[in-house]
Amino acid sequence: MSKRLHTVLPASLATAILFALGCTVASAQDSTPPTSTPAPAKVQNLGAIIVTGTRSNSRTESSSLTPIDVVSAQVLQQTGTTDLPTALARIIPSLNFPRPAAADTADTQRPAQLRGLSPDQVLVLVNGKRWHQGAILLNNGVIGRGSQPVDLNTIPLSAIDHIEVLRDGASAQYGSDAISGVINIILKKGAKGGDVELSGGQYSAGDGRQWQGSANFGIPLTDKGWLRVAVQSGNQDHTNRAGPDSRPGFTQLGVNFRQGDPDVHDNNLMLNAEYDFTPDVQFYAFGHYGRRQSTSPAFFRYGTNSPAPNNPLVGQVYPDGFLPLEHADSTDQSLVAGLRGTISGWRWDLSGNFGRNRVSYETINSLNYAYLNDFGSTPSVFHDGILIARQESVDLDIAKDISTGWLPNPLTVAFGAQYLRQGYAIEAGSLPSWYVGTSGVSGGAQGFAGWQPGNAVDASRQDVAEYIDLETNLTDRFALAAAARHEHYSDFGNTTSGSLSGRFDFTDTFALRGSVSTGFRAPALGQEYFSQTSSLFFANGNSAGLPAGIYNSGLVPVNSPIARLLGAEPLRPEKSTNFTLGTVWNPTQALSLSLDVYQINIRNRVALSGAIATTTPQSVVDYLAANGIGDLNFRSINYFTNAANTRTRGVDFVGTYFADFGNGGTLASTLSANYNQNSVTSVKPNPAVLDALGINFTRLNRQDIKGYLANSSPRSKLILSEQYNRGNWGVTGTFTRYGRYTSYVSSLASYNPNATPPVIDQTFTPKWLLDVAVNYHLDKWMFTLGADNVLDTYPDQNIANNTNRGTLKYSTFSPFGYNGAYVYGKVRYSW
Repeated sequence: MSKRLHTVLPASLATAILFALGCTVASAQDSTPPTSTPAPAKVQNLGAIIVTGTRSNSRTESSSLTPIDVVSAQVLQQTGTTDLPTALARIIPSLNFPRPAAADTADTQRPAQLRGLSPDQVLVLVNGKRWHQGAILLNNGVIGRGSQPVDLNTIPLSAIDHIEVLRDGASAQYGSDAISGVINIILKKGAKGGDVELSGGQYSAGDGRQWQGSANFGIPLTDKGWLRVAVQSGNQDHTNRAGPDSRPGFTQLGVNFRQGDPDVHDNNLMLNAEYDFTPDVQFYAFGHYGRRQSTSPAFFRYGTNSPAPNNPLVGQVYPDGFLPLEHADSTDQSLVAGLRGTISGWRWDLSGNFGRNRVSYETINSLNYAYLNDFGSTPSVFHDGILIARQESVDLDIAKDISTGWLPNPLTVAFGAQYLRQGYAIEAGSLPSWYVGTSGVSGGAQGFAGWQPGNAVDASRQDVAEYIDLETNLTDRFALAAAARHEHYSDFGNTTSGSLSGRFDFTDTFALRGSVSTGFRAPALGQEYFSQTSSLFFANGNSAGLPAGIYNSGLVPVNSPIARLLGAEPLRPEKSTNFTLGTVWNPTQALSLSLDVYQINIRNRVALSGAIATTTPQSVVDYLAANGIGDLNFRSINYFTNAANTRTRGVDFVGTYFADFGNGGTLASTLSANYNQNSVTSVKPNPAVLDALGINFTRLNRQDIKGYLANSSPRSKLILSEQYNRGNWGVTGTFTRYGRYTSYVSSLASYNPNATPPVIDQTFTPKWLLDVAVNYHLDKWMFTLGADNVLDTYPDQNIANNTNRGTLKYSTFSPFGYNGAYVYGKVRYSW
């Protein structure tokens, strides 16, 4: 264990002791009122029954064998935001949700991290069923680079009853992706009740105006069932925190770049239904349809009125220069339907699951220089192509609580199987979007070039899984659970995961819990089959060994001929080993404390390789030509590779307190914190063929090793929240502290962890943010006035070398963005 972690653990324990003595801080997310459930120890009777991480029907939040957060709809609403992942990031310190800008596709479906790991290493469930991945693969310089994550924004907030966040590896229970944990979104149920809400606001800088309307309500289906409907529609204007170009002769041109949130318009519909065919057989279904249209900026191209025009041809179309805009039209669909019931005490659940995300791209306000040069004209709007991710599955789950003569408490036996089919497709864009010609003039739509016919693909794979899960209380104070899961994927074969977890209640108020598990993540189909040709800037000392300049670079699939010739291998699943040890202490009914220490070792991390030059040295050109590959339209390639092994160590602390002052009101408080340290423990050696060809190559560059996989996310995060209610009034205040993080340069050609950092590395200082909201209840109405980041806190500005000549002032790694204070109002009517 690192020296830093040795320091953090005693500090966390000291915080817990001071917290307990002061009895002044508490948690909204863990303040669920006590309920009576069958459990052997008094401490296990606190909290709501959970369904994540267990298949027992009597396990509660406070009696869980693994750390879990239960976040109610009310707590989500109190965050002020209408954005689900942003709301979770303001409640759960181990969850990070950066806001990248001017990063092509990344701000269309922004990634969320749990415990500092990749966005695709957390499993997302809805009502316990696997949610489908988004179609976008993040291949730019952002947090989550190389991942194909789930788009959490497809779930409207108005549809959610509560969310269970399991902070532990759970591949043995749920399969792929659950390395860092599980986010299980539970939808509202029943025919009774509903609400209508309208909210709006804008940033204090005067931009980013937003509005959203939502409604949810229930409809009875005779006396045997119900249909729940949630609708949501919203609009968000873009923000801009860019600066003017600092070069002489450019400053007077003003601010032409854009750095901030995109323009977004979205609509969502979520349905949830149940119907009892018989007392022992129930039909259920839930589904979603959503459409999000977003427009993001690329880099500004200077015209002929500037000291250095982008290209002499620009004067024919945009003499004053132009800002290309990338428009994404995302359509999301899902449907889950099934039957469940009981037979002789056996609980069974048979379901079918369909999900699909389709993203169509356009580049607007742009041009194609090569097309203009060769044909004398150019479109200004380009259809770039379509990305599609899809999922179908069939699940069978069976469980029963069996009483035996040799165990003092029932044994929960659960087993089941799953058939999973996943698909990924790329449809090529129109000819002008990717046309490059033979003149040597830069080709492709400026800002975002379309997918070429050679990039088009339609791939799929199948997986068959079986699992068994056992859980019981061996004594009145000792609970134990074990699970095993086997999977067979058609593209890489077999994998098996297992887990063992336990909990011992020393007293009615104090318990120890721990777990050990193995896990895996199947490479995303996007990582196996995605390809694209892009124009990228290569700095001096780049890993491709090219002189500084802008070159076409190809991201190629690992099974493509050129990738195989240059050392690519079929991707293997990532494998993990998780260890968690924690304490739960409830000294009073009002006060609850938990502390969990964890370590996650991951082997064969999938990442984008460094760039491999394809036109230098001559040995590479001759080698490729001898194998039938010539006339490449790019100067370098990269591909996905099982690049490294990593280790994550951390600690989670959650403290909750609820104070009732009688006529003086109530105070619910939260103090929660996370510290995690990611490190790359080893990097796989270079492919032998590249060494033989004399190619200057690194499988992972320095920015990946020290940044994306380690220190470009905050190591620490602390949340202190207070909610005071008296009569019709309520006040909520939340302090959030984001720890330091570092932006690393990638220009070092070889990895040396002990090298002196270049001067353009930058470590960003910790920041405190304060969110405040005031609520007033009047009969069935609630009025809210609030401000997020009320102190107008901004992250440190980039140092001069990292600002693109002063135009991009803020780092894309900022965990809370760089928009400043946001003021909003809400009106909600409930029945």
